[in-house]
Amino acid sequence: MVRFPAGRALVQTVDFLTPLVNDPWRFGQIAAANALSDVYAMGGEPLAAMNIVCFPAKTLDKAVLKGILRGGLDKIQEAGAVLAGGHSVEDPEIKYGLAVSGVVEEGRVASNKGLAPGDRLLLTKPIGTGVLATALKGRFGDVSALEDEIYRWAGRLNRTPGQVIRDLGLRAATDVTGFGLAGHLLEMAGASGVEAELWVDSVPLMAGALDLAGMGMIPAGSFANKGFCTRAVDPAPGLDPVRLDLMFDAQTSGGMLLAVPEALLDRARAALLAAGDLAVEVGRILPSETGKGRLLLR
Repeated sequence: MVRFPAGRALVQTVDFLTPLVNDPWRFGQIAAANALSDVYAMGGEPLAAMNIVCFPAKTLDKAVLKGILRGGLDKIQEAGAVLAGGHSVEDPEIKYGLAVSGVVEEGRVASNKGLAPGDRLLLTKPIGTGVLATALKGRFGDVSALEDEIYRWAGRLNRTPGQVIRDLGLRAATDVTGFGLAGHLLEMAGASGVEAELWVDSVPLMAGALDLAGMGMIPAGSFANKGFCTRAVDPAPGLDPVRLDLMFDAQTSGGMLLAVPEALLDRARAALLAAGDLAVEVGRILPSETGKGRLLLR
């Protein structure tokens, strides 16, 4: 039975993924943070989570599974939620994630339809997990440094950005995941009937991402993102093609992209920075003459 006081609503989401890093505990944390982000992106607060696990129990040491589940539990508890059970199946490939239930305040829910001309775009984590994970899987470069950088950002909760959405009453936000920064922003622009201008050179990148992308460490999903978005994207001439590719890099447990009215920009920045998040202004929202969404890469 679920009871809520007046003015509160239930939100539910589910997400799971294959290992992004080699360490089981870190993978569990990343996968849990990734699943929790969908609740935060609406301005919600997670209440309870249930494990979703696929594991090759006959061929892999159970200690790996324990590490994954311990990492997930640690992240759930950090979020202030409770673990309410879960389900596991025998599978030749490891997969882990969460089904999450949370609450939002009615009338204070952010969505991808709320962009308005004049909004400024704040990004709370750097881009690059797709590229770094590709290099890590191929054992290309400093494997330890790659895993540390992925975990540093992908293992971080989007809790404070979710709080900023609630406190400031922001109407539009998204967590940056598989469609990449440009893909998610274009989706928001289309749903809102506006033009979104993304300042490519202002977008923060994970350590090593630009060099690795230049060496070809770009996952197939990122190329698919770019191909899918091409018809509604207007890139300015002279942009660095490698940096441009990174705008479409498929992310795992990426940061939040917040649309903030200019009058609230300083308050949003201050709250994010005080909590140790990034608060990088990466673009703005413009009116659309046609009423159709478009992404301007500048």
